[in-house]
Amino acid sequence: MDTFSAGTRDYSCIFIEGEASGEILVCDEGLSFWGGVDPDFGSIIDVHHPNYGELVAGKILMMPTSRGSCSGSGVLLELSLNSLAPAALVFQEHEEVLTLGALVSDRIFGRPIPTISLSPADYEALARSKTASISGHRIKADNLDLELATTRLGDIDLSEADKALLNDEAGPAARVAMEIICLMAAAEGARHLTDVTRGHIDGCILSHSANLIFAEKLADLGAKVSIPTTINAISVDRENWRSQHVPDDFGNRASRLADAYVRMGARPTFTCAPYLLDDAPEFGEVIGWSESNAVIFANTVLGARTPKHPDYLDLFIAMTGRAPASGVYTQEGRVARRVLNVTPPSAPGNHDELFWPLLGWLAGKFSPDHIPLVTGLENLKPSTDDLKSLCAAFGTTSGVPMLHIAGHTPEAHLLPSADADHQSIGIPEFISAWNELNRGDLKIDLVAIGSPHASIDEARRIADLFGDRHCNLSTQLIITIGRDMLQAARSEGIVDRLERAGVRLIPDLCWCSIVEPVFPQDAEGLFTNSGKYAHYAHGLSGRHSRIGSLEDCVEAAISGHAPERLPEWLQS
Repeated sequence: MDTFSAGTRDYSCIFIEGEASGEILVCDEGLSFWGGVDPDFGSIIDVHHPNYGELVAGKILMMPTSRGSCSGSGVLLELSLNSLAPAALVFQEHEEVLTLGALVSDRIFGRPIPTISLSPADYEALARSKTASISGHRIKADNLDLELATTRLGDIDLSEADKALLNDEAGPAARVAMEIICLMAAAEGARHLTDVTRGHIDGCILSHSANLIFAEKLADLGAKVSIPTTINAISVDRENWRSQHVPDDFGNRASRLADAYVRMGARPTFTCAPYLLDDAPEFGEVIGWSESNAVIFANTVLGARTPKHPDYLDLFIAMTGRAPASGVYTQEGRVARRVLNVTPPSAPGNHDELFWPLLGWLAGKFSPDHIPLVTGLENLKPSTDDLKSLCAAFGTTSGVPMLHIAGHTPEAHLLPSADADHQSIGIPEFISAWNELNRGDLKIDLVAIGSPHASIDEARRIADLFGDRHCNLSTQLIITIGRDMLQAARSEGIVDRLERAGVRLIPDLCWCSIVEPVFPQDAEGLFTNSGKYAHYAHGLSGRHSRIGSLEDCVEAAISGHAPERLPEWLQS
């Protein structure tokens, strides 16, 4: 089954049964629960979403599919454990992230959240209703009374090793991991599982208590990874948090969360950019990664193969070395089903690197549920960092795990599907994106670089842009960076140069996980070069951000002010 564009079912079924009733909340646009829903109140906090401010708690929540971060499954589990989850989830298209969170809530914690996929006709009928009730595999509403097909383990072809895990021969943790993998495969229409060579764990940020509860529960059950597995950025600078005045309770719990995954055998890389490590995946390699930007970069730029596995499923895959053989694991699942014709600035080179995160954000907006082929950029020369920035921004507005860029990515030669539609993105759309992501104050207190983690090339360039200059006395510039990149920068003398300029470099954390007091408590005006952080900043920190090029970031740190006008390449 094609996981994305062909993911709309022509029949209605229920994945997780249970009892639910309530008011219907229809979201016409997909929602990322991570950065988009407050886990403490159950309200939508994504200011870019049409349903901003509404409550999902207790509602029959309808949306075509989810989007954004793999961490949405953890937010859903936190809501469930706090009795703030939606009463039920209803999708029209294929969805993994929230479905997985609902499965974990049901299978591991005994808190079912009915989860349903409806055909287009049934979805439209339910969306016209005010309330609905679900009992077993039946749903009733003002405009609908429907017996739903049920999803079971079905006829999945399992190896003898898979069957042994299901039979509890490797213990309860491995059994529940294989059960949930098989249930996800059944929900996706996959008939068999595939071997994966490496994993990357995303659910290690202490954005809520559910991640710690889950990880320690699995570790205590004896869970162990069976393939090489890296760990995403965490919530503290693991070795320095005490000197950074992080409260003991938070620092200890964040450390326990990281330690739980290390105890299960994962490598303490603590980076959201594992593709920057020396042993990056190769073209065609079948991997089992989570973390949206990492997944999109791996598929798009490296040509490796991994769906955007939800948090917690990434651990189950790392434990078993097996994943549902669907979506972008298959050749059909990697085909573009939308073509985005981009009109770049008038002359090649007549733009700065801000072009790339804006393009990624727009490409996701224009293709939230279809893998797109982006054309029109064949004469441009994006760097690896440009593509990193594009992929991260794309993941904030799209739910799919990759895109193709004609002339630049290794599978862009694949022909789009015969029914692919075409849409255009030009300068007016770039101006609109710039305005949407520049809602913050012009006075800048904090410049945030490293979402995803900064590369060694970015660290070098920032040092060169500063030269002998220094940050403004009222403005901080903080770079979040992986341990490996930090060590490389230190050995080159880059760290010394940046610190002389007043720049702080912090490992292990990223801007998606920084909280006060490491996030400066008195900072109001934010500036970043990251489309991902510009999108999520308000939901994560309560502050709007502004966005610019890396050079703009340095100048804002020195002057304390953001540029007041559009970049020149958007004024022509």
